[in-house]
Amino acid sequence: MSDSKPTPEGKTGYYQRHIFFCLNDRVNGEESCAHHGAKEAFDRCKSAVKAAGLAGPGKVRVNKAGCLDRCAGGPIAVVYPEGVWYTYVDESDIDEIVESHLKNGEIVERLLTPPEIGR
Repeated sequence: MSDSKPTPEGKTGYYQRHIFFCLNDRVNGEESCAHHGAKEAFDRCKSAVKAAGLAGPGKVRVNKAGCLDRCAGGPIAVVYPEGVWYTYVDESDIDEIVESHLKNGEIVERLLTPPEIGR
């Protein structure tokens, strides 16, 4: 029997949620998420998800990503299937995303990336 849960479309997905962290490192001098602690935030999130028992099929997957093309709001992470974009600053922001959104499905409004922010 699978631990997969129905998605909003009623289909069964392998994971309930994915969170992607931009880890892009622009070497040409342009600002990028890698210059703002993105790898550390990714590591923190992955550890917190595992510690909370949220990792695995039917639950949450923490993924690395290349450029998500929203550099001006960086560092950036996005949660799917909701398509919620976050800008975070420190470990407490990551902990709040894990607890509120990844665990309880509640969007962390104060960390939302403004919709007009792009590259």
